[in-house]
Amino acid sequence: MISKLKQSWYSFFKLSSVGALCGGAFLLGVCTFIFNNSHVDFSVLEQYDPGRPSILLDDVGKEWARFQLDRRQPVPLVNLPQHLVDAFIAAEDWKFFKHSGISFKGIIRSTLVNLYHGRIVQGASTITQQLVKLLFFDSQRTFKRKVKEQLYSLLVERQFTKEQILETYLNHVYFGCGIYGVEAAAQRFWNKPVNLLTVEESALLAATVRSPGHYCPLWFPLSAEQRRNVILHQMLKKKFVDEQEYECAKQQPLNLVEQSTTILAPHVKETLRTALEELFGKQQLYSGGLRIKTTLNQKAQRLAQRSFTHQFKRLKKDLGEEIEGGFLSVDVKTGHIKALVGGVDFKNSQFNRAFQARRQQGSVFKPVLYSAAINAGMTYLDIAIDEPLTVQQGSQVWEPKNHTLSYEGTMTLARALSYSNNIISAKTILAVGPNKVVDLAKKFHLSGPLYPYPSLALGCVDSTIFEVTGMFNVFANNGTYVEPYLLQWVKDRWGKKIYRAQPKKERILSTRIAHQTAQVLGFGLERRRKQVKSWIDSAAISKTGTTNDSRTCWFAGSTPETTTVIYVGFDDNRSMGKHVYPVYTAYPIWLAYHKGLSSKTKEFSYDSSLSRITANIKTGRIVPDGSSGSDIFSLLV
Repeated sequence: MISKLKQSWYSFFKLSSVGALCGGAFLLGVCTFIFNNSHVDFSVLEQYDPGRPSILLDDVGKEWARFQLDRRQPVPLVNLPQHLVDAFIAAEDWKFFKHSGISFKGIIRSTLVNLYHGRIVQGASTITQQLVKLLFFDSQRTFKRKVKEQLYSLLVERQFTKEQILETYLNHVYFGCGIYGVEAAAQRFWNKPVNLLTVEESALLAATVRSPGHYCPLWFPLSAEQRRNVILHQMLKKKFVDEQEYECAKQQPLNLVEQSTTILAPHVKETLRTALEELFGKQQLYSGGLRIKTTLNQKAQRLAQRSFTHQFKRLKKDLGEEIEGGFLSVDVKTGHIKALVGGVDFKNSQFNRAFQARRQQGSVFKPVLYSAAINAGMTYLDIAIDEPLTVQQGSQVWEPKNHTLSYEGTMTLARALSYSNNIISAKTILAVGPNKVVDLAKKFHLSGPLYPYPSLALGCVDSTIFEVTGMFNVFANNGTYVEPYLLQWVKDRWGKKIYRAQPKKERILSTRIAHQTAQVLGFGLERRRKQVKSWIDSAAISKTGTTNDSRTCWFAGSTPETTTVIYVGFDDNRSMGKHVYPVYTAYPIWLAYHKGLSSKTKEFSYDSSLSRITANIKTGRIVPDGSSGSDIFSLLV
């Protein structure tokens, strides 16, 4: 008991001492600052300069989007509805008309918390402080900047009236999605001027500014509505609305104006926005007049969105409304990303599944496995037996199964890869050694983690579409890895190049192994080519992948010019059901997209030093040229 009392007195003394020191330091800082800065030019509060937008250019230099501040003509305070002003006062600073720019009680409380944590973790911002922060400071959180913010706030209150401060704040405050000012927000959210906003609409605007990244209604409608109702309750407590107005307002839907569903490449734009803000900062991005050259091809992107959306309408009916997926298409030689779809509906989810979602690869990994085998001295004409297999892994027993749950007996490695046989793949990794497969997979820039277990043969590795695209493209690109990328270069408003991409490029496989594997990958697609009435106008190679319980379906396919990878699956990784395969889910998207592309190069080029033989894909026996039959195939050796 005595020790607890001592501890309590010690804590009280410590907090009191720190509080006194902070208060003294603050007052000393105020005096010093005012003495050294008798006047600060705050004319920016009376100016409006939207700057120059930054332009996004496609692969041929044509504009396809821009980053800019979405502002309208500033609105005088007298023209704003009173319930809008009340909503912001209730939400952000209910003592706004009483304080001198800062809250001393809030400063002491937040200072103690911040000192305890050794960094800025809590603020005590008044509306005046928020305006000062918005106009004069960046988002860096330091003690020095916080003190300057408070001092500036005191000076602003000395030089401007409360009405001027509030008017400027409401015309500059950020609502997310590139929207600044209440007029711009009213136009974007409801397509009407701010003076016509209702009580619940005003509360929604006030709810958004606390954290636009969490409450912007265009992106997070559920969170925004919940926060709006909190603000409405605060308005009730401050008697800005009565009980009847409160109950009526909180029952109202958001009624946001529907955004166009045909916006070009929204996931691409959002990915670029995040990267460019990190590189150059928000101010330069939104008002610095940058010229941003991307790799995007507008025709390919529209074709990708159309193919993706059309097929997912069918998949939603058959598999459920929550089914999702991603799409990435690159130029084989350069790695330029020509088209990207990060999900079914950007409005409902900004998560970019092409770059961010990690899914198990399944059989789409097998070309890497067989390339390691050929590199180790095996050939695609080598024979193996498809039969029940048991592998002892320490105390664990692994018994791989074919997806058909049947066995074919003797077959070549070429047939095993072409038909995605699991037993032969397991035998192959045991013959080559899992470590050699892991070593090669790392060269393909798969981040893994990659474990040297036999189960790696069946694609037990998590990867993004971005990684799988770079991996599969190696086989279409003569064994050379090129890193997929979106951003080529950035120029400032004066035309000076301030950023240039430096994508990775390196040889992974010999041309012999790459060309042999590519040719085998063409066998499976050739079978499908005979099953459909219309086809693409060039040669193609492909590999499918299906993970356990059909949790993810992959389709990776290349023409001589373009590599495209697609996956379909639920975000929570649950099963899509029995007998759900890529030929039904992902493959139709790939086919529809590539049928719309026109290829100048119709055939793959192969190493001229290789010779061509004809063989039986089951037995591996060489047969005379010109022989025909379903088991006869041509192979480069």
